[in-house]
Amino acid sequence: MSSRPLTRYLDRTTPPHLSTLVLLAGIAALSLNIFLPSLPSMALAFGVDYGVMQLSLSLYLAATAALQIVIGPISDRLGRRSVAIWAMAIFTLATLGVLLAPNFALFLTFRLMQAVVATGFVLSRAAVRDMVPQDQAASMIGYVTMGMSLVPMVGPVIGGILDAAFGWQAAFVILALSGAGMVWLLWADMGETTTQRSASFAEQFRQYPALLTSQRFWGYCLAAAFASGAFFAYLGGAPYVGTTFYGMDSATLGLYFGAPALGYMAGNFVSGRYSVRVGINRMVLWGALISTGGMAVLMLIELLGSAGPLGFFGLMVAVGLGNGLVMPNSTAGMLSVRPALAGSAAGLGGAFTIAGGAALSALAGFVLGPDTGPMPLILLMLATSAAAIFCILWVLRREARLSRG
Repeated sequence: MSSRPLTRYLDRTTPPHLSTLVLLAGIAALSLNIFLPSLPSMALAFGVDYGVMQLSLSLYLAATAALQIVIGPISDRLGRRSVAIWAMAIFTLATLGVLLAPNFALFLTFRLMQAVVATGFVLSRAAVRDMVPQDQAASMIGYVTMGMSLVPMVGPVIGGILDAAFGWQAAFVILALSGAGMVWLLWADMGETTTQRSASFAEQFRQYPALLTSQRFWGYCLAAAFASGAFFAYLGGAPYVGTTFYGMDSATLGLYFGAPALGYMAGNFVSGRYSVRVGINRMVLWGALISTGGMAVLMLIELLGSAGPLGFFGLMVAVGLGNGLVMPNSTAGMLSVRPALAGSAAGLGGAFTIAGGAALSALAGFVLGPDTGPMPLILLMLATSAAAIFCILWVLRREARLSRG
């Protein structure tokens, strides 16, 4: 297995180009956050409360988690290429349904169908693990997610500007066009990367206990879930904090909202550059420490009453930086527990991560109220970031014990 797989752009007889994997994961990220600055105006348009409209995020995340459990095994059995193409086609049609929905119930139905785009998260990582071994996978995933991090950086900014200029529908027009373009790109460029397909789905599920009973898998999986949980709590609560406590309009909120992506891009760059040299476990530990430290500083500043929008959103860069270190390295660890089940491991790991994110996103909306200020959200993010530290310490302790014999 070469650390430098041969790829030719727009040649579907070779593995996909790195940029194709970036875009595949990027559209999945874009679908998650481009419309977030529009949540208040969407609630008004459909005549529902903000908490009800937030279901378009929390239930979407829950559907994403459920889908990732089956996307991985399906791609292990049928291959990455065909699953990716069909998923993007369904996503494009569902986005058109969102645009044409006459009421909130139908809007939410088609919004949940859009969750099939989570295929991009699973298959971009699984394809990397098909192509290169563990340490190179952490590095390559880091570069993939570094490029992908540009999407959450600019997505809310674009979404806020489009909302102010054309209304909330404009963001979903962008998603529909992006989905259609991605279908063509996958067809033209994504060669099949799986070489060892499972004989049947039953055979795959019989091997799940090998993953679910592995302490190493759970250590990486929970570290990723808790670290990203802070970010998902931010997604669920920051729009409310920005509009209610800081009085931001949708365009301004979109500009500030992308702050964590700056840190995420930097963290992914560091992962891509140094994961092979430093090792995935130490990279995960440093990432969790950085996220926790940033939230601890924000808590202290908020207690002093001097955070404000610059302090609140500025220190979210630490969460992004921490996630940029944790996610590619913990993902590479998960996928290496059973390399033949890379798609299944990516799906299971992604499902646990997104399910936890859905719960924390909903919880963020629940703990915030007109008189609470941002502190409940800060404490929630601090707690989940700290939990990631204990998870990776569990992995390090286990490996130290095994090395002593």
